[in-house]
Amino acid sequence: MSTLRHRRASFAGAFVALFCAAAIVCACGTLMDTGLRGSVEPERYAGAPVVVAGDPESHFVKDKGDGETKRKSKPNTARAWLPAELADRIRAVPGVRRVVTEVSFPAGGTEGHGWESAAMAPFTIKTGRAPAADGEIVVDATAGHPVGAGVPLVTPAGTRTYRVVGITREALAHQSVTYFSPDEAKKLAVRAGKVTAIGVWPQSAAPAVRDAVRGTGATVQTGDGRGRVEFLGVDGARVKLVSMGAALGGTSLVVALLAVTGTFGLAVQQRERELALLRAVAATPRQLRRLVGGEALLLGGLAAVPGAVAGLFLGTALHAAFTGLDAIPANLPLEIGPFPPLAAVAVTVPAAWLAARLSARRVARLRPVEALGEAALAPARVSPFRLVAGVLALVAAVVLTILLTSIHTEPAAGPLTPLTALLWTSGLALLGPLLARVLLAVVTLPLRAAGGVRDLAAANLRAGARRMAAVIAPLTLMVALASTLLFSDTTMKGAAQEQAAAGNVADYVLGPAVPASAAAKARAVPGVEAVTEVLHTRVRAVNSPYSAQGVTPAGLARTMDLGVTAGSLDRLGDGTMAVREGLGRKVGDRVAFAMADGAPVSLTVIAIYRRGLGFGDFTLPHSLVAAHVDAPLGTVLIAAPKVPRDVLTRAGLPVVERAAAPAKSSSSAVNHLSLGLIVAFAAISMVNTLAMAVAGRSRELSLLRLAGATRRQVLGMLRWETLAVTLIAAALGTAIALVTLTAFASGMTGTASPRVAPLGYLGIVGATAALALLATALPARAALRTAPVEGLAARE
Repeated sequence: MSTLRHRRASFAGAFVALFCAAAIVCACGTLMDTGLRGSVEPERYAGAPVVVAGDPESHFVKDKGDGETKRKSKPNTARAWLPAELADRIRAVPGVRRVVTEVSFPAGGTEGHGWESAAMAPFTIKTGRAPAADGEIVVDATAGHPVGAGVPLVTPAGTRTYRVVGITREALAHQSVTYFSPDEAKKLAVRAGKVTAIGVWPQSAAPAVRDAVRGTGATVQTGDGRGRVEFLGVDGARVKLVSMGAALGGTSLVVALLAVTGTFGLAVQQRERELALLRAVAATPRQLRRLVGGEALLLGGLAAVPGAVAGLFLGTALHAAFTGLDAIPANLPLEIGPFPPLAAVAVTVPAAWLAARLSARRVARLRPVEALGEAALAPARVSPFRLVAGVLALVAAVVLTILLTSIHTEPAAGPLTPLTALLWTSGLALLGPLLARVLLAVVTLPLRAAGGVRDLAAANLRAGARRMAAVIAPLTLMVALASTLLFSDTTMKGAAQEQAAAGNVADYVLGPAVPASAAAKARAVPGVEAVTEVLHTRVRAVNSPYSAQGVTPAGLARTMDLGVTAGSLDRLGDGTMAVREGLGRKVGDRVAFAMADGAPVSLTVIAIYRRGLGFGDFTLPHSLVAAHVDAPLGTVLIAAPKVPRDVLTRAGLPVVERAAAPAKSSSSAVNHLSLGLIVAFAAISMVNTLAMAVAGRSRELSLLRLAGATRRQVLGMLRWETLAVTLIAAALGTAIALVTLTAFASGMTGTASPRVAPLGYLGIVGATAALALLATALPARAALRTAPVEGLAARE
């Protein structure tokens, strides 16, 4: 308590590091908690006490070996439709008073339904009447269309202008709906004989209904379970929140441990003479370790509790940001519970204690007679424990780097890539004193030759190699982590777009979401030689999700070049598929997986191709994909070398410039937000460490002033020191990122050529240098405002 009270400035940096660590761990914990416990309330199904819908999950049986199996369930990305005759079975259940069916389909940016399902909300007419004819619609209260207006709508059945005949009194908070006549809705859904949901009254009939539909693949939902089948993306969003929270929290925790360890190490360095003096007056090594550990526990508790509270606000902000980016539904509320703050405190306080105990090892081991001398010399050497730990971290980094070259799926490579960069950084940070001495000897050569304050900066860098090692580590971390996270995304994007451009050999592309009728119209244009319909979807095998495209096989070679390396696409059709390289499949293999709506299929591989990033992991028959997606609206590739573009546009076909690569499951904006949070924490750690390092040199700066140096010369010396250290950190961080990205690119794209945006890289290095200079200048100017004599007389 006495040490904390009298050394508040020395412990301020450690407090900031622990506060931020607790905040980010708590914020990530709230995201995970929401993913585990979150639920949504029904809107469109709020008026139906019981809803029968397709199973929202795919189910797998995983062979664990030794005759043991494990059942796994994963959320679907499309609705599982039900046979319409199931409604008749439910009507016959004793106790059921009312049954209505619903069909759902995209309708010009809204969800289209038949008017009979309006009772499930319930919706009522405020103005006009219910739709009765094929060309009539009812819009909700927020649509902004008056009765009698004509509204053009694109549906799976084609494009048509509909007349508004009614406006509802109600509107839903998180979706817009358009109601059609019952017969028209069934035609537009293009799923003859099927429905998306069945509403049942009253709620007391739920057990009997559940018995009646057992074995049909249908699920019976009540309460908030109705929201789960109404908003199909909720289950996937919950899984995404858990994975994002775990990945973001895990990466941030490693960064936090590095930051806390470095901060405490620097704090202990700055008070080694004090600790050495205690050792010289008979304090035992155990007493010193208990002293430093006790300080860390007290400081950790003081920082972790407000940090955890701040983490709740940070978690709320992250949830709002992810919602704004459409990564999670807006109606999935954030769960605020006791577990994330408690976990943040439980992680941060022991981390502080461990970091402090490790930092005090050197001084605590000194013999009393040598303590003061050893502390004053502060040799830039590495202890055996630190040397072994550093070597082990580098060995682990090498192993992960090699492993990255053999990983070809993004769900596996995504979390492993930043971990590899962190292990490289950790190894170099542990070996920092030794590495700093070597690198500083090289960097200071031109400074020594320049003379003046540059020579003085070089002398300080060589003498303070151990101190500078603590500064180089967070700078290296920021450059390495920011570059790895940013350019792994650009590497994937660049490779995907390059493959999509090279593989698209069509003359024209219709898109971005056109119905099958557009393809039929294109085939009728004179001079068109081939038309390929393309639908992108996501499928899932027992161990991993995959991107897939459905294509019409006829004339495929005229519009698309997948880069086939084995087999042939000529036999693509019912029961067959093609697979990209690197997934461990070969021609003739039988592949079992679940479609987007959970329907299990098993297909035979007839071709292997190399342009998977640009087109998808799997290539399937178009008819198969269209039957298992919510919206069979895709792109159309046209081979028509002798047909002018204006001929197609006059025919009403929406020609776009080029075909795009399939969208990834997680958006770049979400990745960039996560990147920003981690890099911001690394930047805080870097600024914190630099400020502590400069503040701890106030006596040295005062001595230089008394020796005749001007304030300008002292500040110039510090700037040159900072630039030299930043240069070393930029070189190390760049090398770490380059090694990691090369391995990542080799595994994911097949070429060891990461795509680095020059402006982005310059921005990272420039921002690091600017923050470093700012973190050096502000505490230095504050220290130089004190009179030199007073500064020299100040307590260490």
